[in-house]
Amino acid sequence: MSFAPLFDFMARGGPALWVIGALSVLTLALFLWRLIGLAQVGVWRRPQSETWLDQWRAGGAVPIAPGRTPLDRVTRSAMMALLTPEFSPETAEKETTRIAKAELAALRHGLRPLELIAAIAPLVGLLGTVLGMIGAFQALQESGSGADPSVLAGGIWEALLTTAAGMAVAIPASALASWIEGLAEREQARMEDAATRVFTAAAARPAQPQAAQ
Repeated sequence: MSFAPLFDFMARGGPALWVIGALSVLTLALFLWRLIGLAQVGVWRRPQSETWLDQWRAGGAVPIAPGRTPLDRVTRSAMMALLTPEFSPETAEKETTRIAKAELAALRHGLRPLELIAAIAPLVGLLGTVLGMIGAFQALQESGSGADPSVLAGGIWEALLTTAAGMAVAIPASALASWIEGLAEREQARMEDAATRVFTAAAARPAQPQAAQ
């Protein structure tokens, strides 16, 4: 397989196109990395929190297993915090919030680089276009009255390559960042709901057993 056409295409766009090419590779790597990371934290697994909440309201013990999803882990930690003798209700709530923030931070990991790529890729493309246009008009000026319009047109479309390439990288990066943020917001809403249900049901529990050993 020959990469000569690809290198020729990249050379037409100048240094800016090489930078955009590197950003596209980085975007793809971030995408694959976050897919693996989200799968590892269990964001797509079926949560057990509803079953645990039913048991909690009935006075059952805290489940032994830490849970397979972020929602499970926050739900269980809220139960554990309420059953910790050293914790007041306010302290238990703060501990639950701390763990929820840690889970959300893990979900949002890698979001900033994607947002940065989405912001700078079009700017790099625009910079490449401006530099290319400057070169094209300089060539037109040097050619004087015998300038060939086709040469100028060729220089312009080559300069515009970087703008198109920058947008082609920025759009997927922005979409990926929005998707990850959407997942995090969904999990945050579910965590808040589950934690609230744990705390409001605590007063109505018929018993207060310690965590299962």
